[in-house]
Order: sequence, then structure tokens, then C-alpha cells
Amino acid sequence: MIRASNARNVAACLILGAYQVALDRVAQGGDCLHWQPWPLEEQAKQVRQIAPNALISEIEAAVRGNDQARACALVHRYGELGGSPRPVFVLLLRYAVSEDGALHAEKYYRTVVEEFIATRPEFRWRQLAALARVTASEYGRRAPGYEEACALLNVSHSA
Repeated sequence: MIRASNARNVAACLILGAYQVALDRVAQGGDCLHWQPWPLEEQAKQVRQIAPNALISEIEAAVRGNDQARACALVHRYGELGGSPRPVFVLLLRYAVSEDGALHAEKYYRTVVEEFIATRPEFRWRQLAALARVTASEYGRRAPGYEEACALLNVSHSA
């Protein structure tokens, strides 16, 4: 919203963001200044030996297994190795439209696409790693109306 708004609304967004950080700090135990970004080092270590050409299929297996930590670590590793983001976006889009996430899967997917482009290169893979984590958390809970939409569009819904 800050990128597309006037000065008054930019200030309101910053105030709301600060309020949310303060709320999260209290609600999450008060130590948010020392939180580490995912994947944590122990999560990252567990996927370092996986062959680069196997990472996409491993990401899908982690999503289907609801393994948030592994999905996040695998995407992070894929980015570290210089992989193209396109195969990861294609894979996760399939679940963004089929699964019912508490973070509104389709909207969060679109946000990550936009933020991946806007974020500095050294941090942009964090966006995709977070999307993988969210996708793994929502897998297995079909979005309402998904099957009906597939039938109306005459497309397969094998995801």
C-alpha cells in the first residue's frame, strides 16, 4: 500500500505496521528482536546434500507432507544454488489455487510474486521460502469451490 498511496495513507500504514510488530512482540513471547529467519541453520543443514536436480520434486514432497520447515529450507537452498525462480512459482501456484489457506493462498501467492520482484536480490528468496512454508501448511485442505470451478472450466484437478 505504501508504494501506491498518498502521504497520509503511507503514515497510517507505518503506524499500523508498528502496532502489529508491538502486538506480535507481546503475543509471541517478547523476544522478536532475536528471532532468526527461516530456514533455521539446522533446517538448512538437512537439505544441503540433496542434488540440485532433485530439489523441485523434494519441495513438492515437502508441501504434500505438510513439512513447513523442509519446504522452506529446500526453496532457500534452490535459491542459494542460483536456480530459476520460475519452476518454484509454477509448482506453488498449483497449490495456491487448490488449497484453502488461512492466509488466503491466492492473495499471498500474488503478494510474493510482487515482493520477489521488488525485494533486493540478496533477500528475495526469503519471499519464496515463506511461500513454500505457507503452502505446506495449507496442503490437504481444498479451497471451497475448487472442484466445481475445475468442472466448469473442464480442467483436471489432480493437484
